[in-house]
Amino acid sequence: MSYTVNGAELETDGEGYLLEPDYSDEVVRVIAAAENITLTDEHWKVVNYLRDEYREHGHTPNFRNMLKGLGAVMPGCDSKALYDLFPTGPAKQGAKVAGLPQPLGKGGY
Repeated sequence: MSYTVNGAELETDGEGYLLEPDYSDEVVRVIAAAENITLTDEHWKVVNYLRDEYREHGHTPNFRNMLKGLGAVMPGCDSKALYDLFPTGPAKQGAKVAGLPQPLGKGGY
């Protein structure tokens, strides 16, 4: 599987995660469409949070840490709200849509 973004083919692993991070907005739109996700402002907040965490730590947080960290960005955010945004798993599907490699273990650190 791969994604074509602006004429370039991006390599993925067997589950559709990019092998190398891509921080373009267009890659988010392409992957979200492939995941049947209609992007909202809330999706973009999660995407930007995950990208910042990846840049800072080299991986994305697990769900529990993600939920805690997003509290500053999205006050009142809870697990239900995140699952409404990313139904197959906010930590994993969120990272995929953000254009990041597959999270470590069960969703990162």
